[in-house]
Amino acid sequence: MIKHLPELQASCISPSLRLGEFMRQVPVREAAVLLHTARRIMVIGCSGSGKSTLSRRICARFDLPYVSMDRDIFWLPGWVMRERSDIIAKVERYASGGAWVFDGNNCETMPSRLRRADLVLWLAPPRRVSLFGAMKRMAGSYGEVRADMAPGCPERFDFAFLRYIWNFNEQTAPKMERMINLDGARVPVCVLKSRREMNELLALSGVGH
Repeated sequence: MIKHLPELQASCISPSLRLGEFMRQVPVREAAVLLHTARRIMVIGCSGSGKSTLSRRICARFDLPYVSMDRDIFWLPGWVMRERSDIIAKVERYASGGAWVFDGNNCETMPSRLRRADLVLWLAPPRRVSLFGAMKRMAGSYGEVRADMAPGCPERFDFAFLRYIWNFNEQTAPKMERMINLDGARVPVCVLKSRREMNELLALSGVGH
């Protein structure tokens, strides 16, 4: 369940920016309009923030293929991580497609997605919100395999994963932001800082509950 991958993030550039300093940051209303024409969308942010829920609802509304980094890229049955070369190759293969919603982070593979993306949705609620969301998901799905997780990887309690969430804003988010500014300066980025803003985006874009 640990989405923070040390061997893959070793090449990430050290953080130096504050969240929000994007070349093409757009407000919620503009992002809602862009959703109607975007064919390749990246949904990123801390685990537990609601990325998978938002991604699946966008896919259903606009008939776009859903790609989960956890289910389709990272994991093999039994919580076995794929080889680094396989992960990179799979991301590049999916990213080369004409349409997709990519649900998930990972610095090393962000450039190949950013080069093709029409829109980035960054879920950035307060840390406590993401932590609560992850713990609620663990409790509610414990022992079961979620729809956005690879077969043979049942939900489990993982304190290292919770630590990753706790440190996400300080350790991971700045690296991701730097990658966007380096490799996706042309891509519109909408930062959703609350459930209210996420729901506003869905309502304005015509995504029903």
